[in-house]
This record gives sequence, structure tokens and C-alpha cells, in this order.
Amino acid sequence: MRIVAALFVENFALRTDSAGLARIDISGAHFSLRASSPFPCTVAPHLAAIVHCPADERGNGVFEVVVRDGPAPDAGQLARNASPFTVEPGKFTYRLVRSELTLEAPRQVFAHCRVDDGPWHLVPLSVVAP
Repeated sequence: MRIVAALFVENFALRTDSAGLARIDISGAHFSLRASSPFPCTVAPHLAAIVHCPADERGNGVFEVVVRDGPAPDAGQLARNASPFTVEPGKFTYRLVRSELTLEAPRQVFAHCRVDDGPWHLVPLSVVAP
């Protein structure tokens, strides 16, 4: 399986079109976030990821997100989430992860995402002062 896309979002909704095909409505996609209070503060961004399972794979996996201080794989860990999921082979699924991050000052963090032991997909997020 592989991650097709991953973004921080404000809203994420599923619907079907008139032909019964699935559609995803994403709004408020962002790579920066204004803190709601002075630092230190806690922010809770939502990460949405779209995952594809090739037809010849099993359709079971674990979606892992580790929010780190930087892009390096050994950068300090701020939060972690791992959740098993199932998707029909040949189809797509989505994963939503909300991380609570306590930050002392404005900074950039990186969501490191992967399925099982696959390659890491990095999504940066800059948190700025209110």
C-alpha cells in the first residue's frame, strides 16, 4: 500500500456523486497554523491521508504518524499515532489523525507518515504566534 496524498486540513467530508461514485470534499488545506493563545500552547491539527491498495496486495495495514521536531527520522518525537485499517484491494481509503502538540514557541514540525514499514511521507506544518 502507499500514501497518495497527505495534508493538514480544516474539513474533510465524504459523499457520492449522482452516479454513486465516492467523492472527498477537502477544505482548509494548510501548511501553517496560527496558535489560538500565547505560547506555550497546545494545538491539535488534523492530518488527512489518502491510501491506495494495489489489487494484488492483502488490504490490511497499519497507518503510523509520528510528529517530529524536524524532517530527520531521528528528530525529537512530539506525538505518535498508529492505527490498523482495512481497505479492499484495488481501492482507496482515507485516514484522519488528530495530534495534540504542546509547543513552547512558534516553530515548524513535521508529520512523518507511513503504512506498515513503507517509506516515510513528510508533511510540514508551521505554527505561528497568535
